[in-house]
Amino acid sequence: MSEIALMLAAAMILDAVFGEPEPLWRRAPHPAVLMGRAVAWLDHTLNAGGTRRIKGALAVVILATAAGCLGLAISAIPVLGPVLSVLGAAILLAQKSLVEHVAAVADALRQGLAEARHAVSMIVGRDPETLDEPAVARAAIESCAENFSDGVIAPAFWFLVAGLPGILIYKAVNTADSMIGHRTEKHREFGWAAARLDDVLNLVPARLSGLLIAAAAVSAESVQVMWRDARLHKSPNAGWPEAATAGALGLALAGPRIYDGIETSDPYLNPEGRRVATASDIDATVALIWRAWGAALALVAVFALL
Repeated sequence: MSEIALMLAAAMILDAVFGEPEPLWRRAPHPAVLMGRAVAWLDHTLNAGGTRRIKGALAVVILATAAGCLGLAISAIPVLGPVLSVLGAAILLAQKSLVEHVAAVADALRQGLAEARHAVSMIVGRDPETLDEPAVARAAIESCAENFSDGVIAPAFWFLVAGLPGILIYKAVNTADSMIGHRTEKHREFGWAAARLDDVLNLVPARLSGLLIAAAAVSAESVQVMWRDARLHKSPNAGWPEAATAGALGLALAGPRIYDGIETSDPYLNPEGRRVATASDIDATVALIWRAWGAALALVAVFALL
């Protein structure tokens, strides 16, 4: 455990300092892109005819097995295995990328609504043209909180549990969920296994993310709102970091929103909080997520010393 934790700490620091090396990904496909291509091929090949739920489960087994075997092969390379594992983990973590994309929404919001809508459309799936300035800010804040769990804490957790195979399996399943885990006619059955497995893999990391955010905020209200409201979210996991952030900032998050022209009836998290969020609230969220990342790194360092 101590060796894996030390490797994870190194990967977290590399990601936080360097983020995504764009020159490299202009010359070679990002691992997430390769995972996406694999999911798309399986979707095209298997998602037809009857027994689609079984075929979707088979697709997830194929993805997870391939990812795990690849991780085992790389980590077993003599001498280079640990180094490549650290580099692989750093590539698959997304702390710096996350906060940069969210901070860009705050910068755009200060320039105007049109710029802000374009910036937030890069990180959320809701209809940007329906968003006013407070809604743009809330969307960015919600995305930051949720993706802190999905993009940072969950992959770090699974690396700590199972090394490079663990983080690769998690990212493969998470990528599959983002592409096929939707309740549309095409993917309701085929994407069921990917969506359910992603929920399971995020159960512990989502709750840990909420606790890290609350700890970083040094806020009893954050804990209280998280415990009270997290289960109101339509996702079994996203509500935990979002509710913790809502309580920490005194904002009402989630609530009704519009996807593909259809308004949802989702309840608010921390409904007594402010609904008029601003660019300054996005700035505060970015700072909060960095502190939560620092708390996570400190926790990993403790494991490294055990």
